[in-house]
Amino acid sequence: DVQLQASGGGLVQAGGSLRLSCAASGFMGDDYAIGWFRQAPGKEREAVSCISSSYDSTYYADSVKGRFTISSDNAKHTSYLQMNSLKPEDTAVYYCALEFGPCAENYNYYGVDYWGKGTQVTVSS
Repeated sequence: DVQLQASGGGLVQAGGSLRLSCAASGFMGDDYAIGWFRQAPGKEREAVSCISSSYDSTYYADSVKGRFTISSDNAKHTSYLQMNSLKPEDTAVYYCALEFGPCAENYNYYGVDYWGKGTQVTVSS
């Protein structure tokens, strides 16, 4: 079975940093993308970032550009999301996601094949 194991959430003050990790397992192939979504209370789940294994393409939501950096270790099927200069509005449950194929320019949850359990990120002001 495909599994996505996310870790690295926590509580941090505004301006601080956190690093999320998402380890994917249980699938074959080397053409996939691992991404991150987040959902704050009362809001829709939104795409944050994505990185593709084969094409080395990435996606960032406008709200995180310049602050978040996504990377991956294809040998480990693992994606990392380095989050710097965190703001209170970044507070949400963060979910990692796996889809087969590259990151789309309009990366969204319709293309996701598998979801991981969420990890809470809380940024205090």
